[in-house]
Amino acid sequence: MVKIAVLKETAAGEFRAAATPETVKKFIGLGATLFVEKGTGAGASISDADYEAAGATLGTLAATAKDADIILGVQGPDPKSLKGVKDGAWIVAGLDPFGQRARVDEYAKAGVEALAMEFMPRITRAQSMDILSSQSNLAGYKAVIDAAGAFGRAFPMMMTAAGTVSAARVFIMGVGVAGLQAIATARRLGAQVSATDVRSATKEQIESLGAKAIFVENVAGIEGEGAGGYATEMSDEYKAAQAELVSSHIAKQDIVITTALIPGRAAPRLITDAQIKSMKPGSVIFDLAVAQGGNVEGSKADEVVVKHGVKILGYANTPAHLAADTSALFSRNLFNFLSAFWDKEAGRPVLPDDDEITAAIRLTKGGKVVNERLLG
Repeated sequence: MVKIAVLKETAAGEFRAAATPETVKKFIGLGATLFVEKGTGAGASISDADYEAAGATLGTLAATAKDADIILGVQGPDPKSLKGVKDGAWIVAGLDPFGQRARVDEYAKAGVEALAMEFMPRITRAQSMDILSSQSNLAGYKAVIDAAGAFGRAFPMMMTAAGTVSAARVFIMGVGVAGLQAIATARRLGAQVSATDVRSATKEQIESLGAKAIFVENVAGIEGEGAGGYATEMSDEYKAAQAELVSSHIAKQDIVITTALIPGRAAPRLITDAQIKSMKPGSVIFDLAVAQGGNVEGSKADEVVVKHGVKILGYANTPAHLAADTSALFSRNLFNFLSAFWDKEAGRPVLPDDDEITAAIRLTKGGKVVNERLLG
């Protein structure tokens, strides 16, 4: 019987859990045994008793990891915590392969098979396994909620006997999963919303949510969609045109949410100090990319920076600020992945070497780093 171990997250500010009582029950239903380190769910409002009631065995780190076939995590575990796991055991988590390249090498030396869930290909059958989408969705929501909290005014237009309160103007920069949810959330709160992106295909999505699309026109070769639907680096000509357009638009905004990320690279700079200076005092910017270097000049993770009277916010780990919900979605992503490859005869999941998902997410095997994106 395959042993699945769930370790308590040790990274600073990480409150999510890689399994919930719901997914524990589902894994047991497949025939697995579940071991959960004590205290794993504390930050996500899940008690040890909840895990035990679902059928998991609670224990220390050493007892949980001992003879484990599969280790589940939100972030990659410390290689030192893997003592006692079986040779060839799987680590299934968000492993930050580019940012934690040395740790990937340690996983290879430890003889484990590291599977990076953020490398999940954006194909139809993998949608339910996509941790980036599930976590970004709630991050986009949280960005608007916290920006609204920092904004000293109301969001919707209000007509009162004492006069009219104007609707807040909210500008979303980057219309991926997080950006689309940010648009929807700001609209629900009653704001006047506009949005932009480097991918022209998103214009229809923006307008379908009731927001105004702000796009550079008449600049050749600006289409910014790369492999897997991710944004790519733009030309200098496009960047100049985009900066000019944003500068004129941003000065009129009350709140700006930036969401732009390019996998494996530092976050692109979208807002300069000069553009911040053009905004009205009391305006708010939320930088969702601050942990990867930031889209906004001067933004700092987990700090409120005030520049030219404008508040700049951003968290190093936005999904962890909604740990109960993000844990529920993340754990389902992990279950959906493993259950899709579950072999009843083997009593465990089996990853075919020629499978598109296997090739995308497998980082290490047989003591070596094998992922082309890392080797290339």
